[in-house]
Amino acid sequence: MNTGDTAWLLISASLVMLMTPALALFYGGMVQGKNVLSTFMHSFFSLGLVTVQFALIGYSLCFGTSQGGVIGGLDFALLDGVGVEPAGAANPMAPATVPHLAYFAYQCMFAVIAPALISGAYAERMKFSAYALFTVAWATLVYDPIAHWSWAADGWLVKLGAIDFAGGTVVHLSSGVSALVIALVIGKRKGYPSVRHPPHDLTMTVVGAGILWFGWFGFNAGGGSLGDGRASLALVNTHLAAATGAITWVVVEGARIKKATMLGLASGLVAGLVAITPAAGFVTPAAALAIGAIAGGVCYGAVLMKAKLGYDDALDAFGVHGIGGATGALLTGVFALGAYHSIPGGLELVGKQAIAIGVAAAWSAVVTFVLLKGIDLLVGLRVDAEIEHDGLDSALHGESAYAGPGSVAHGSG
Repeated sequence: MNTGDTAWLLISASLVMLMTPALALFYGGMVQGKNVLSTFMHSFFSLGLVTVQFALIGYSLCFGTSQGGVIGGLDFALLDGVGVEPAGAANPMAPATVPHLAYFAYQCMFAVIAPALISGAYAERMKFSAYALFTVAWATLVYDPIAHWSWAADGWLVKLGAIDFAGGTVVHLSSGVSALVIALVIGKRKGYPSVRHPPHDLTMTVVGAGILWFGWFGFNAGGGSLGDGRASLALVNTHLAAATGAITWVVVEGARIKKATMLGLASGLVAGLVAITPAAGFVTPAAALAIGAIAGGVCYGAVLMKAKLGYDDALDAFGVHGIGGATGALLTGVFALGAYHSIPGGLELVGKQAIAIGVAAAWSAVVTFVLLKGIDLLVGLRVDAEIEHDGLDSALHGESAYAGPGSVAHGSG
């Protein structure tokens, strides 16, 4: 085994783990002050909940012996056979130069953040029990199968020839589409859109965005699981796309409302990061600049459409992650370079990418809808009107983020 590859993969896993607390900051600053801790719980509890699920069965469903290219077997359940031996000896998609446990750790952090991203759609109105049930079920029935299709050696999308370097379809498209479904099913926040629900602390959101940008270097540059030239390419492409995504969003927003907002900059850089994720190891830096710029404009337009279509995706999980993931996956098909991938960009690869997008989106939407209806029958999805008015922090968790007189008023919007 190679100590350099192992060190880079462990660092990458650590960076991706940091992205989930960063997401808590990013989302937490955008909600009302009375709902900060409940929003934080959606990310932090996923770190515990999905980690256990992934160790018990999730990793095996993703990378165990393929059952018809659709789902993995239970070879690695309870991490059986996942130790310090070379990962590639048991998992053909993993390199032979790193320990199997290191590869598991890296993949685990992806599984953790994917359902946490969805929480942006139902922030400020979902029961905690419903959130917990949905998160475990979604990780098992949506994330794990799509990860197997896209990243397992015998996954059917792998055999088709669709490519996803670091999770544009597996993580972002799937979570974004599910976010749209849950926003439609659970309904709008009380009074939305006539009653404003402004961010209570944009400083918190911007700090979260900055840490996400930093963590994304592990998210994408660890995608090849090796500390090699492709990792360098993916890291540079990641940074470039974030930069052009931020610039484009600010420019387009400035042209529209005559102001350049900090929230717009933060949203734009995340849009660029999302879009470059499937392409990071397959395209040139020049293409990365283009992908980030295109995503910044497209995702800004998608967020504007939310108001026109009338759904309440509270923190724009669909507009940024769903649309950004789909945009990036398609552009991967356009810009993939033959030197970095066996099939160069063109109509053939774009067609395969479109199939992957369509199937992953349809699976995410249908399974999410069924899960929501079942959970609604079991425990109910939404808190009652009084709890929603008073805030989820005190009612569901018995805590307040801002103690002292006037704390609720501070975040009341």
